[in-house]
Amino acid sequence: MTVSYSFSKTGVVAFNLGVSGLIAWSMALPAQADQADHDRALQAVRQGHALSLKALLERVPVLSQGQILEVELEQSHGRWVYEIKTLESGGRLVKYKLDAKTGELLQSRVKAQP
Repeated sequence: MTVSYSFSKTGVVAFNLGVSGLIAWSMALPAQADQADHDRALQAVRQGHALSLKALLERVPVLSQGQILEVELEQSHGRWVYEIKTLESGGRLVKYKLDAKTGELLQSRVKAQP
């Protein structure tokens, strides 16, 4: 399974997940300049401001209907939000925004196919 992480200076933590699944994944060390973003996201989970990705996936069954392509955890207007992109049956690409603390679905959008 391949897992890559990208971190930005705006508080976004992105996980690009390979095909094999989500359970056994390893963490690549981020660049020194982006370590603060990773630490901030990890702290949000540890302090209860955000569910872990595993807990979120267990709590939100709609996410298991497709293959997860990308996960972002970002802070927006004082609230932690997961943005999750999935590839669902028929090649449909769906982007979900969920409250990171509760798992509440805030928005879902189907991306148009070319």
